[in-house]
Amino acid sequence: MVAKSELYELRQQQVKPILQKFKTWLIKRSSTVVPRSLLGQAISYCLGQWHRLENYIKSGHAGIDNNVAENAIRPFVVGRKNWLFSGTPEGAGASATLYSLIETAKANRLEPYSYLRYLFEKLPTTTPDELCSLLPQNLSPEKLVLPHMASGV
Repeated sequence: MVAKSELYELRQQQVKPILQKFKTWLIKRSSTVVPRSLLGQAISYCLGQWHRLENYIKSGHAGIDNNVAENAIRPFVVGRKNWLFSGTPEGAGASATLYSLIETAKANRLEPYSYLRYLFEKLPTTTPDELCSLLPQNLSPEKLVLPHMASGV
């Protein structure tokens, strides 16, 4: 894995000149294309968002796109029509809570089924003060193996 400082330097050396050429091209084309054409709209949009694109070269940790975030919320977007049938606002809230737990488990590299099984085993005997210890960010995959699960029962 490349360090953020190395990534920053690589972006300054390799990406910045490409983006500068691209911006020059956009500005040149913006005066020769019909503004309401599809290309004109695309050029206008790109130039209007340019300050955001520049963040990519100003930082070693910023990604060039938000695909990771988009992919993480895709199940939520696909499932939202199903939530119309939650019945009540409380049911919808419960669904949202469960979804949040599952996605947080995934983000913390926990297998969702194992995490939920662990959670449902532990919750009945957990005190309110101990609830935070059951959050996905406070667990490891090794911790999710319960004694009776390890023996195959």
